[in-house]
Amino acid sequence: MQPAPPGQGQAQGRRGARADILPARFGATASFASSLRPPLRRLWLRLQQGWALETERRRPFLWLPIAMGFGILLYFAADREPAFWAPLLGLILSAVASFLLRRRRFASMACLAAAAAFAGFAAGVWRTADIAAPMLERPRIGKLAGFVESVEARDSGARLVLLVTDLANVPADQRPKRVRVNIRQGSVAPGDHIVATARLLPPPGPARAGGYDFGRDAFFRGIGAVGSVSGKVGLAPAPYPMPTRLAIDVMIDRARNALTKRIAEVGSEQGGAVAAALVTGKRGLITEATNNDLRAAGIYHIVSISGLHMVLAAGTIFWLVRALLALSQTVALHWPVKKLAAIAAMLGATAYCIFSGSDVATERSLIMTLVMLGAILVDRAALCMRNLALAALIVLLREPEALLGPSFQMSFGAVAALIAFAERWERRDRSEPPTALPWPLGTAALGILVTTMLATAATAPFGAYHFQTFNRKWHLNS
Repeated sequence: MQPAPPGQGQAQGRRGARADILPARFGATASFASSLRPPLRRLWLRLQQGWALETERRRPFLWLPIAMGFGILLYFAADREPAFWAPLLGLILSAVASFLLRRRRFASMACLAAAAAFAGFAAGVWRTADIAAPMLERPRIGKLAGFVESVEARDSGARLVLLVTDLANVPADQRPKRVRVNIRQGSVAPGDHIVATARLLPPPGPARAGGYDFGRDAFFRGIGAVGSVSGKVGLAPAPYPMPTRLAIDVMIDRARNALTKRIAEVGSEQGGAVAAALVTGKRGLITEATNNDLRAAGIYHIVSISGLHMVLAAGTIFWLVRALLALSQTVALHWPVKKLAAIAAMLGATAYCIFSGSDVATERSLIMTLVMLGAILVDRAALCMRNLALAALIVLLREPEALLGPSFQMSFGAVAALIAFAERWERRDRSEPPTALPWPLGTAALGILVTTMLATAATAPFGAYHFQTFNRKWHLNS
């Protein structure tokens, strides 16, 4: 029998020691895993109960706008323009699968979420194809002719949006559909067909990575170039009759300009300019110094026609119509006064949106307001998360690019926070009601304070991301 090589016995001893240690380690790991099973099981049961409760209350519907937003983000992240048939086919297949799996609730909801994502992707493709128009590729100086769509008076001249009819040395198939130019002299009215020498530039992109992209917004507004007019602006015969849609827009813009001028003249300098902006949405008369003061005070958002103005307009009409109808006993007892007031408020809000220029933020606010008022017509709660989710779906389908802007994010974030708090407050334990404040104004002041804090907390992350500022003053950014 040969002796073992040197060191072999020691190696066998070490392997034996490790073999003894491994079962002990596995036993400790198994013991630790077994100790985690009860809390994990309780957590899983709580998640199942929560999901069952949310399903019973039909709350999964609230996730559809999120799924649609995910699809829109995927579209804007694509490295090239996708084909429309691909997301449309995915939408159809997901919808069919959701219907076939309707007895399996979780699978059906997953397919419905996929359908919403495909719908968002398809909405982005459709919107881009529908709004697509040539963009100026390089700076140009030459003769520019076009219909004046809108005029916004400014401290030094005016800002015009032109429907281009001719641009020197640019073929018709490469000519921008609209351009935005500044003029320093000359009197121009909406509807005029003008000719001038202009210096045009392509719409600029973001100044930094992830910053505000003016070029993207200009594209979705149909503006293919920006610049300024040098020299005299002259009137010229139009090569073709003014389109009907343009004629309506011109009539509205003339009325807005007339009212803006009247309010600015009656008011005291910048006070009149701010008052005109609150009514007509024309902000050109507000100086940069006043804009900086409004930003420093944290109230610059009030000069942009959006949710706050739309709610005030619709709410005022709703309250007045309902109060006037309630003056008649016969009408109050036999007519649906509340629904009639809601219809009047819907018509008034729509008219106000059209008159104020129908900007993206205004249209989004109008859709939200119409959904809330429409809930009154069908005897549903006006302020609830389902209505907010429905408004978000409509806005994203119509304007998928709005998802990337601060207006959509901050407004829906603020409203979602307020509605969530209101729903939670309604479900609070009422066994011990809170002590009321000694005077009614105190309760109102507390409500304003709480809602302002909630709205500020909900909008602060979006404001910090988009504007790189954090406003320490509480305000409601609607």
